[in-house]
Amino acid sequence: MSAAPVEIERLTKVFPVPLRRERIVAVRDLSLRVEKGEVYGLLGPNGSGKSTTLKILLGLVTASSGTTRVFGEESRSVRSRKDVGFLPENPYFYKFLTGAETVRFFGKLSGMSGDALEARTAELLELVGLADAAMRRVGSYSKGMLQRIGLAQALVQDPGLLVLDEPTAGVDPVGSREIRDLILELKARGKTVLLCSHLLSQVQEVCDRVGILARGALVREGRVEDLLAVGDRSEMVIENATPEQLAELGRAAQRLGVRVVSSGRAQTTLENLFLDAIEPGQSPDAGSGRN
Repeated sequence: MSAAPVEIERLTKVFPVPLRRERIVAVRDLSLRVEKGEVYGLLGPNGSGKSTTLKILLGLVTASSGTTRVFGEESRSVRSRKDVGFLPENPYFYKFLTGAETVRFFGKLSGMSGDALEARTAELLELVGLADAAMRRVGSYSKGMLQRIGLAQALVQDPGLLVLDEPTAGVDPVGSREIRDLILELKARGKTVLLCSHLLSQVQEVCDRVGILARGALVREGRVEDLLAVGDRSEMVIENATPEQLAELGRAAQRLGVRVVSSGRAQTTLENLFLDAIEPGQSPDAGSGRN
């Protein structure tokens, strides 16, 4: 059996505070595993240890104790990074380069050249929706465009594992949706994605499993639908019901011994409302009769 893309066992990271006899425990006894082909979300508020965990996994920070492996290779080994693409929270690009030149630059750093690099550059710019902006300087890109060119550079060597640190940070709802669609496209192509975020609604739409960190410790983990389910409640969505019909349904529920916890019109999310307002017909709820 091949090694999992990500294996973390009993990981702890402690940062000493300079000039003070104090220590900050950023990650505490963390164990998790990401399987091939899944999208795993590492969630938690700011300061919960998400970014520190990713940096240790990528060999950018040394662990205090525990082990982290990427495709079976320990993170301290350079070999562990040969099949990994990384998009940091605030990526930096040379503003005087165009989008195409930026992708070529990272391709050359990965050992690519010639026709193969040109073909890969064109393919990635098309994938991330920047083909029309390929000759524009990166300094003129919006935040969403910068995140997408960041995804392109992370994918340049066709990695099996993609690590994303707050991929939609500072991006408007349209750009955020485009990045989510890209993540789903990468999943369909068989890529494994590990992302961290504190924006729960975004993670809910793309992740197969999630782990929730609080004060450096893993407090919840599981499949998204299992974690969101309310154990003793079921939901029924009814369309075009009159007040009289709803009242009759309520009486029927009482006769069956079922308690109606709440009732009312189904609601969309604020994000979908915003998207439908600026791009009619593009939100997930458009045309469904929900409002």
